[in-house]
Formats: sequence, structure tokens, C-alpha cells
Amino acid sequence: MKNTESSERKLLEAFEAGEARALARAISWVENARPGFEDLLGALHERVGRAQRIGITGPPGAGKSTLIHALAGALRKDDEQVGVVAVDPTSPFTGGALLGDRIRMTGAAGDDGIFIRSMASRGSLGGLATTTREVADLMDAFGFQRVVVETVGVGQSELEIAEAADTTVVVLTPESGDSIQAMKAGLMEIADIFVVNKADRPEATRAAGELKTILRLRQGQVFDRVPAHHGVDLTELARRRSEGRGEGAEATTPVAVEAKRWQIPVLLTIAHTGEGVRELLETLDAHFEWLKVSGQLEERRRKRLAERVRAVVERGLKVRVWMDGDGEAILEAAQSDLESGRRTPYDVAGEILGRVGARGEK
Repeated sequence: MKNTESSERKLLEAFEAGEARALARAISWVENARPGFEDLLGALHERVGRAQRIGITGPPGAGKSTLIHALAGALRKDDEQVGVVAVDPTSPFTGGALLGDRIRMTGAAGDDGIFIRSMASRGSLGGLATTTREVADLMDAFGFQRVVVETVGVGQSELEIAEAADTTVVVLTPESGDSIQAMKAGLMEIADIFVVNKADRPEATRAAGELKTILRLRQGQVFDRVPAHHGVDLTELARRRSEGRGEGAEATTPVAVEAKRWQIPVLLTIAHTGEGVRELLETLDAHFEWLKVSGQLEERRRKRLAERVRAVVERGLKVRVWMDGDGEAILEAAQSDLESGRRTPYDVAGEILGRVGARGEK
């Protein structure tokens, strides 16, 4: 125990001194659930909350990693430091990340102002690894002004990113059907900004127009607005975010900031050339400002903290039931009764949960 406390203290000192190796080590502690990792996170909690957290999601092949690389480069030109958490699919053989995003962003590896960490999804179905939010906390506490989280890109199960980020960017390609698939996947509900990447392809303008049409139809808007420059058109925030918040003034610029509502822009980018990336950065800034002015930043972060408590409780219960407790032994002993129908899954689960409750009362 003393060795653990000593290691934690030394790591904290190096972390607070701004040593990148300490950040990498702290992330490994969290990923591997090393004893004392929650104490480490607790000690750094007061430093959390300064960075803008940007979630990047969308279907595979949309160019998310290339766009993040271009965005990081633009931020570095503004002398900002960027932390990137790239959640990759889990290898079925090793259980580790396939590291596709790390490979695609190797051009940023030599810049001390950009820190990239690939994480395995480890079976998480929400597009994020279980500890992704805590790794983002570490990058925030380390002092990065922007923390970018990229999901695995599985398409149908990426909605967790909206809870983990201040601003959610949905990246699509011009190919036919992407917009409809985004609507089916629920991405229309979580997007703060839409990006049609690979805009040098012939169908880009059509795809952007289709997205705008879908947004308008979902919100019952008329079709008499004139699109802004570069294909940008601001529409109302998704219905569930704007209910009960009243109507704001008409937007006249592609990056309008209003106290009552945010109008979702549809941007066109060509990530590999950097075209449209500066406009995306300006829109990210505008959205972050709107979040602060409208009170939504405080509200989103309040909900995030509540969800964090629930997640930590669930993780703790899993450890107590399956790793430290008798859950596996009870399940094994009940297996034949389950198969024969003498017992139900709910009966066995009740016994397991009851055992955990009994232990907790001692």
C-alpha cells in the first residue's frame, strides 16, 4: 500500500510538472484499472474543466482521423495544445487497439503540442471505451486547451459521444445514402455541427443540400432560406435540445451565436488539403461561446458529472460481483438448474446481487 501511495505521489508530481511521460503513464494506470487509479483521478479533479471537449463521430471511411489531423495542425498554428483520444476497435486476438487512428495521424507525432492516445473499445457498444471519459479528464487536467475524442465509427451505436463532449461533430461523406443513414443511426439528434468531408467529390454539394433538407424537415422549417457561403446553412438545434428554450433571432452568419438556440451548420471540408478546416475551427469556437452564453455548457457538464458517478458505481459493482465476489461461483453452481429450467436467470441474478448487498452491510 505504501509503495502504491509513493508511486501515485511521484506520478502526480511529474504530471503537475507537465511531463508528457507522466501523462502517458497516468493514462495507462486508468486504462488498466491499476490500484489507486481512482485516487489519482480524484487528486486531479480540481484541474478538470478548462478544455473544450470535441467529439468526432461518423461512419467508417468518412475521413475522421484525417480531419482531426488537419484540425490539430490548424490549432497548433494558433499556438494551442491538443489532446486526441482515438478509440479504435479491439483486436479479437490481443484485446488491444488496432491502432488505425494512431497510424493515420503519424504526421503529428513529432509535435510536442499534440498528444495522441489510441484506446481499445474493449467491447463497448457506445462508440467509446469505458475509460475514455477519464482519459479525457487527464488530458484536460494536463492543460490541453482542446481535447478531441474520436469514436470507433461503428455507425449505429455512437450516441455516447454526445454525453462525453461539449461539441459533437458528425462527419459524413458525399456518397449517396450517408445522410439517410445518419438519420437512422440517431446522429441527427446529437450533432452540433455536420461536416461533409471529401468535398472535392462530385456529390458533395448534393449531400450537403440533402442534410439541410432533412434538418429542416425534422424541425418543420420552410425552404425560403438562402444558403450561406461554402455550402453552410444554419438550422435549428435538434428538437430535443431546443424544447422549452424559446425562439432566438434569425441567424445571418455561418457561425452565429445566440443565447437561446444554436443553429446546426453543414460544413464542407477536404481534410487532406485542409480546405474548410479553418471554417470548422471558427464554428467550433462559436459553438463553445454559445454554450457558455446560453448556460448549456454548465448544464451539459453537470449531467456529465452525474453520469460519471453512475458509471463509477456500475464499475465498482461489477468488480465486487465478478472479480472480488462470488458471482462467478454462484453462476457456475446454478448452471445446471438454469439449463433444466428449475431456476431462472432472474432468480440467480437476485442471489448474486443479494450476496453483494449482504457483504456491503458488514
